[in-house]
This record gives sequence, C-alpha cells and structure tokens, in this order.
Amino acid sequence: MKFKNLLILPLLLFVNNLSYAQKESTNWNGKKCAVVLTYDDALNIHLDKVIPALNSFSFQGTFYLIASSSVVTDRKEEWRTASKKGHELGNHTLYHPCDGSLPGRGFVTKDNDLSRYTVARAIKEIRTANQLLKDIDGKSERTFAYPCGDLKIGDTLYYDYLKKDFVAARGVQPGFLPAKTVDLANVNSFVENRTTAAQMIAQIEEAEKAGSFIVFLFHGVGGEHALNIDWEEHQKLLLYLKNREKDIWVTTMVDLGRYIQKQQSY
Repeated sequence: MKFKNLLILPLLLFVNNLSYAQKESTNWNGKKCAVVLTYDDALNIHLDKVIPALNSFSFQGTFYLIASSSVVTDRKEEWRTASKKGHELGNHTLYHPCDGSLPGRGFVTKDNDLSRYTVARAIKEIRTANQLLKDIDGKSERTFAYPCGDLKIGDTLYYDYLKKDFVAARGVQPGFLPAKTVDLANVNSFVENRTTAAQMIAQIEEAEKAGSFIVFLFHGVGGEHALNIDWEEHQKLLLYLKNREKDIWVTTMVDLGRYIQKQQSY
C-alpha cells in the first residue's frame, strides 16, 4: 500500500503542475500572449492605409490622436467610422508637449515645451482632448499615451492627477511583465523604427515565452514620419498575427487595460 501511495503522489503533483502550466500559458483572455498595435500622432497614412489593412485582417488598433491636429479636425468622420469598426481613439494630448529641457529635444517649440507647463495646464489640455475625442466616438473609457514618453513636469508625475480619467497610460519603456505587476500608469511598450517583421515577431515570441504581452508603438508605416517602419514589414507582421490567432490575442490598449485591471483585482 505504501509503495502504491508513493507512485500516486508524484502523479498527482505532475497533473497539478500541468494544469497550472496550462492555466498560466493561456492567461491572456484564454490565449498565450496579447499583442496591442498602437499608432501615434494621427497621421494621414493611418486612415488611408493602416486602418484598411487592419480591417482586412479583422484586427483593431489603438490610434493615439493629437486632438488639435488637422488630420483629426479635418477627417473627423473617418475617425468616427474607424471607431465604429472597433479601433480605439486614444488621447495623445491636445498639442503633444514634450520636455524641451532634455538632450536631443531641439524639435520642441517654446509653446509646446512641457518643461514650461504647469500641471494645471497639462491636466486641462488633456481633459479638453478627451472631450474632443468623445465628440468623435461618443466614448468615455479611454487610454492615454505620454508624448515623447515624458512622465513629469518638474518633479511631478502629472498623470497621477488623471488616473480616474483613463483606464491606462502607455509609456515607452520595453519590458515583459505578468499582468499582476503591470503599472497601468506607465504600461511597457516597444518603439518600432526601421524594424523588420522578423525582429517584431521575435519580440512577440519573447513575450509569449514570458507569459506576457507586447505593446507595439508605431508612428509612420510606409512613410509620413521620421520614426517609420516599411509597409511590407507591417503587412508581414499582420499576416503572422493572423496565422497565430489561436494563440495570440490581438486587442486594443483599452481592452488590455481593462483585462489587466480585472487580473489585478483578484
């Protein structure tokens, strides 16, 4: 009898460990990994080429819009249509202020220098952008993306005053984290510039191995921005994701944020 019990115990441990591993490996909405495709700065190419491409694969992306941009104000109906297709219109502020006091920030104008902002001004402009976006898509739940990845005005983390306005905020630091340790005020992302599809696929595979997720941060796709990836490489990435739909959850930033909130509440 003792010998029989010695055989059963390891078997039970193996079954329990296998169940745990299976649970852990499908912990992103029932899939092994989550991927979020985000596109910054409200470019014409996003409306003209990226959104039709995503639609053709039945994917939804997150588009972080500079609310004062002419590409937003002049093409509201097209953004509204995109929202109805499931794409997220995210808040990338009203004027895209960046900290001009940092090295390599010669492109920052005096009017849009975050280091010259007060916290009150930043909050007011971001909330104004939220209202303008709501006028387009009718939605109240939204995510935020820090312009240039700048988190502070002076020593103040200005988003601390806006946490109730958003589901999450996307930062610019890469990393593969489990849901329970994600900082929803500074969600990790991978900035893509001149990256090949093979390199991006390798990043997805790393996220999958880690039981994590990956947020891609794009600007130009086939042009229109200094930070750019080739159109063909973007298409190859979408095809890979389509072929891996069984294992990879392609979602929006707001849906990922809600999912992580739920995981962190347990």
